Amino acid sequence: MTDDIVWAGEPGSGPVVVLAHGAGAAIDSPFMEFFANELAAGGLPTGRFEFPYMRRRRAEGTKRPPDRAPVLMDAWRSVIAGLGDDGIPPSSIIIGGKSMGGRIATMVASDTGVRGLVCLGYPFHPPGRPEKTRVEHLADMATPMLVVQGTRDSLGSQDDVKGYDLSAKISLAWMEDGDHSFKPRKASGRTEDQNWRDGVDAVLDWVKSLDD
Repeated sequence: MTDDIVWAGEPGSGPVVVLAHGAGAAIDSPFMEFFANELAAGGLPTGRFEFPYMRRRRAEGTKRPPDRAPVLMDAWRSVIAGLGDDGIPPSSIIIGGKSMGGRIATMVASDTGVRGLVCLGYPFHPPGRPEKTRVEHLADMATPMLVVQGTRDSLGSQDDVKGYDLSAKISLAWMEDGDHSFKPRKASGRTEDQNWRDGVDAVLDWVKSLDD
């Protein structure tokens, strides 16, 4: 699947980031384009790929629901293995993505040996259902992980996350007044661009800290 990866920046001997999309929008969404291009501009080559159901959407022009988790996990494993065949070992790869893409990445990190995880808006629970959490496996997460999250994300706000049992390997970067895509309300005095840029800076700083 590495032929299907769209790169911003040229992978070299240093770390690379590979991002998967969320359930609804593909890798050419403004959000995904911005983070990939800005991370690359900051010196961190960043690739994006699409899950099988999203590729079928493009080919057939139909709106398909996401594949089941085992299919999505296999897609991630295939990407990581393919990068290894291309000379980029798991120890150089940081995987993650937007919402669902990042969540599925957390489910394969431990058995693939990747360097780290970056989740851009983690879906800690479904919208409006805070009791149905998706955090059990995060308590024992051994892979270093960064979650960039809006403080008022309807899938896991700052208040929600305070009550979770999360591994000490997990760092959190909060985007002020941000929703699931980090967009703040106008009354907050902040802009979406500010939160997106702060999110990029948080990722760049965190990746550098992995070498400390």
